[in-house]
Amino acid sequence: MFSQYFGHYLLNNGKLTAEQLKQALELQKTTYVKFGVIAVDEGFLTSSQVEEIHEKQKQQDKRFGEIAVELGLLTEEQVSYMLSAQKKNYLILAQAIVDQGYMTMDAFTNALNEYKQLHSLSDEKFEAIKNGDIDTIIESLLEINHPDKDVYTQYLSLFVKNMIRFIDDQVFVQALPYAQRSETDWIVSQEVTGEKMLWTAIAADENVFLQLASIYAEETLTEVDELAKASVSEFLNLHNGIFLVNMSNKGIELNMKPQQVEKARTVSLPEDNSLCVSIHTSKGNFQLLVAYSPELVAAANEKRGNQVG
Repeated sequence: MFSQYFGHYLLNNGKLTAEQLKQALELQKTTYVKFGVIAVDEGFLTSSQVEEIHEKQKQQDKRFGEIAVELGLLTEEQVSYMLSAQKKNYLILAQAIVDQGYMTMDAFTNALNEYKQLHSLSDEKFEAIKNGDIDTIIESLLEINHPDKDVYTQYLSLFVKNMIRFIDDQVFVQALPYAQRSETDWIVSQEVTGEKMLWTAIAADENVFLQLASIYAEETLTEVDELAKASVSEFLNLHNGIFLVNMSNKGIELNMKPQQVEKARTVSLPEDNSLCVSIHTSKGNFQLLVAYSPELVAAANEKRGNQVG
């Protein structure tokens, strides 16, 4: 995941063109090996055991290796071996950029140091980020002005993990200012109730909506029918369900209301109490919207309706 962030840093600072970044990320993607593939290749697991672990990941926020050890399918030593065998993505990105002649290795290393200084990262945090620690990446890049900003950070970090697990491993997250919220073709929303009340939503143009639905449904969908709506709704519900489990483990009990699917709606959110994030994937971009209180969302939308009327 760090490769996407650092790649966009190189793009935004004129060190790579958009086409060069696209080519480098594509080259990197072809050499990335997932844990399940390594496990089967090494003879540690069968394909059916890998699928069993993937199903468990739909229920809890744990890494592949953690679940495999808990199930008695892998030893700690095997997981450590697999971790060492799994190549670091940022180094693969570096190799792709250097091999294509886009930058020298020295220039790439200097850019890494500039990135570290820009985000005021300690050596420990920077190593964690380079090694793909999603929690640390989100924490260092996301600025939220809210007393319970940790809830937003945990929610977004988990959402990115679930995107990688179930939808697309090429994910880049960008927080958007309030003014950039705009109308999209489809919105799937769900309220989380209890001590931490959240209004959550996925907002996407129709093409991206269908891409998300097709991947989750594991079949090609060409129109936004009931299956497409149900697929995106179920992904949001799955994610929120795992979030509730995580919060319960911390002593905070929450519940969920049924998902809502709406077409061509512009959502107004409370400016100081909400989060709008652009989720960039290889299938297109969409927005993740989170507000700290469903009542505030309702009030903001009612106010907007009165202003329009």
